[in-house]
Amino acid sequence: MPLKKLVLKPGVNRENTRYFSEGGFYECDKIRFRQGTPEKIGGWQRISSSTFLGVCRSLWNWVTLGFLNLMGVGTNLKFYIENGGFYKDVTPLRATNILSNPFDTTNGSTTVTVTDAGGGFQIGDFVTFYNVAAVGGLDLNSTYQIVSVPSASTYTITAGSAASSTATGGGTDVVAAYEINVGSSTALPLTGWGGGGWGLGTWGVGSTSNTSIRLWSQANYGEDLVFGPRGGGIYYWDASIGLNPIVVTITIASPAVVTSTSSLADGTAVSLVSTGSLPTGLTPGVVYYVVNSTGTTFNLALTPGGAAINTSGTQSGAHSISPRGIGLPSLAGASDVPTVQNGIIVSDASRFTLVFGTNPLGETYLDPMLIRWSAQENVAAWTPSATNQAGDLRLSRGSEIVAELQSRQEILVWTDSALYGLQYQGPPVVWSSQILGDNISIVSPNCMAVASGVVFWMGVDKFYRYDGRVNTQRCDLRRYVFSDINLEQASQVFAGTNEGFNEVWWFYCSANSNTVDRYVVYNYQEDVWYYGTMARTAWIDSGLRDYPVAATYSLNLVDHEFGLNDNETGTPEAINAYILSSEFDIDDGHNFSFIWRMLPDITFNGSTASNPTATMYLYPLANSGSGYNQSGNEQSVGGTSYANITRTATIPVEKFTGQIYTRVRGRQMALKIESNQLDTTWQLGSPRLDVRPDGRR
Repeated sequence: MPLKKLVLKPGVNRENTRYFSEGGFYECDKIRFRQGTPEKIGGWQRISSSTFLGVCRSLWNWVTLGFLNLMGVGTNLKFYIENGGFYKDVTPLRATNILSNPFDTTNGSTTVTVTDAGGGFQIGDFVTFYNVAAVGGLDLNSTYQIVSVPSASTYTITAGSAASSTATGGGTDVVAAYEINVGSSTALPLTGWGGGGWGLGTWGVGSTSNTSIRLWSQANYGEDLVFGPRGGGIYYWDASIGLNPIVVTITIASPAVVTSTSSLADGTAVSLVSTGSLPTGLTPGVVYYVVNSTGTTFNLALTPGGAAINTSGTQSGAHSISPRGIGLPSLAGASDVPTVQNGIIVSDASRFTLVFGTNPLGETYLDPMLIRWSAQENVAAWTPSATNQAGDLRLSRGSEIVAELQSRQEILVWTDSALYGLQYQGPPVVWSSQILGDNISIVSPNCMAVASGVVFWMGVDKFYRYDGRVNTQRCDLRRYVFSDINLEQASQVFAGTNEGFNEVWWFYCSANSNTVDRYVVYNYQEDVWYYGTMARTAWIDSGLRDYPVAATYSLNLVDHEFGLNDNETGTPEAINAYILSSEFDIDDGHNFSFIWRMLPDITFNGSTASNPTATMYLYPLANSGSGYNQSGNEQSVGGTSYANITRTATIPVEKFTGQIYTRVRGRQMALKIESNQLDTTWQLGSPRLDVRPDGRR
């Protein structure tokens, strides 16, 4: 019988049985389709050996006027700006308190109890102490993470060494600078009375809900960064201050004169840090404003344009201006800045700052359906007046705004049941809304992506697309994805594009996992789907960098499509990639087939291994319900059902294993190709089988 050429349809389809999907592919991991045939995906490599604290959920890339390529990195514990592989901690402060003898030590213990009536702290928060006199033999002038919170006014930290005595002290002017509260890395279930929303659950029976994970919004206002955690305040990072502390000297005078290594404009908001003690009149972590700036010298004031501060007493150590972000209400000219928000966007063309799910003007509670925007060209002015365009708008369909995204001609806003479009109209309306789709769903705040002018997103049970109209996106993996997804961890779902390969990726938690371990990909050029396993926490495409960048559970960033291996930790490891076909047969399986030879069709183009190798398998079945037969079973005639395909030369043409001898018998067959070798990549073509009928049983 002549050779049978095996040509399989592109894409992976799991919407039907393995046999019904004949002529295609059914399983895969870490492959993609190019021009209709499967190939191994590219590798990844960490951008540096540096790491950050916490699980990253947000990445934002931009370039400053000084040509610094920066990446905002928001984790559940900190906020960083990455440059050159280094992660600079710019986490804002929430409070700076002056304490008197707040420390209690116990002889021989590293546990230190801190008393602060100001409260507001929680387990995991970070606090930095200044001006601390030695207590119990310990120098506590450093940054610590809160270990426990025994009461509303006390917490414990762990010192770097054990105390030499039991003591109370630290001094009467200890400064405690608290970073904003940390968030959760996973959604934690709350069960019982008050666990769910009002009116949910059966009367007398406790309901359930989940605590939110820490998600961030980021947007550029010029070269500066506006950012904030979901359910938190709005913060501002000033690029003119930079990523590193600005060293300053401060005179003890009336007023104090500050000399810095950089020029700062009047009205710039700054905060100071010190390795010792600032002169009397200045406190670490407090926001001050530059006044009377001349070159690199200036004075400081407590209010924008206010009186210059006088200093007295003594000082010690080195002083500097902190690169931390500061609260947007602390900017010069700030008015009625929202105190809480669930999302931030800066409109590109019209230069408004918009927040989604926020507090009404003059109130402190969160209205989850309210949109507010600042005055045009003024990120800090939020008070509506006849001379500006600040304002607000409340949406009506749904119970909360879940997500927002800036697209080509409008800002898209998803509630939990509808999609709106916001468009700038100018005064007096300023921003108008229209419903683009109703009775839809969206699974998380970060599950949307724009590719080739089309917006794609994941719902709670299917995928959608918006290209001027809202439509359900055809998906060959819908049942596979949504039957094995942990919706309690839905807020971890995120999407990203890989424009170099015409792909939209979604990462999610499988049903039995509380961390992201799966991905599904839609190739919009070839209109095919594929999937796999991978642990990532955030993704951004390669618009301003050479490669797409992803965040990992190793607490670092990796460049994707870089090399051929898994180099997440600095030690290259092989990537296990495979694809398995659906079942195929001859004449609808009327007879058993006997395959004694296979002629591979594969290319290892791009491999850097001396002799790259992939393994091809043939799995026989007695019938569609029999399961795969292994060599030696009664339905197989023995021999081997797999063999390695190895490239042995590249010049003048690529040369690899030309034929494989097998002894495989079954009514149906399935083909698999797999590799798990360093420095190897491959693309499958159309292998040929030497097959003949071999009886009916």
